[in-house]
Amino acid sequence: MHPWPATPEQAIALQEELRHQVDPTDSGAEPPRYVAGLDVAYDGDRLAAAVVVLQELREVDRAVVLGRTTFPYVPGLFAFREIPALVEALGRLRITPDLLVCDGQGLAHPRRFGLACHLGVLTGLPSVGVAKTAFVGSWAEPGPSRGATSDLVLDGEVVGQVVRTQNKTKPVFVSVGHRIGLGTAVERVLGLTPRYRLPETTRAADHLCRQALKGSS
Repeated sequence: MHPWPATPEQAIALQEELRHQVDPTDSGAEPPRYVAGLDVAYDGDRLAAAVVVLQELREVDRAVVLGRTTFPYVPGLFAFREIPALVEALGRLRITPDLLVCDGQGLAHPRRFGLACHLGVLTGLPSVGVAKTAFVGSWAEPGPSRGATSDLVLDGEVVGQVVRTQNKTKPVFVSVGHRIGLGTAVERVLGLTPRYRLPETTRAADHLCRQALKGSS
């Protein structure tokens, strides 16, 4: 972990420094064996950060960390509220994931350095951001069928894909985090969404962090 910023100004400067380390290309052609979902639940300033590892959509490892937020809520700097606890949770795993699937943005970010990029650079692991809503950019509605996509464009640059993961449901917003290409990222997300809109990794991590937070109250 790098020295942690105490102010939004320091956080923005760190994003500008680290974003040049992002590798938006595939780290390997082989499909990942272990895929981890990461999510954080909040109750005021209390939080629970969860990581769940799946192999062929079955859970094989999990870790959860309880804590409190130490950084203010600032759009574009949400990673600074979540990363310390998520990195601690990753460190508690028995299995090292081959891919991190983050509930948030990657390159689809004002400084091209969202949560998925930050976690990928810190850990060195391939990572992808899968968000429920767009944070930046413009896009056209993709076709109504599963697998339909459209470009998410910011300042004339494609920063992600809008992906229909189920027929006639709201799309998700996929962007590269680190060590993965955009086409491969979309392929991985579709492989993780056989039945529902959100990846099974995200659904598992969301359930774990909510249950952990509820159990700690």
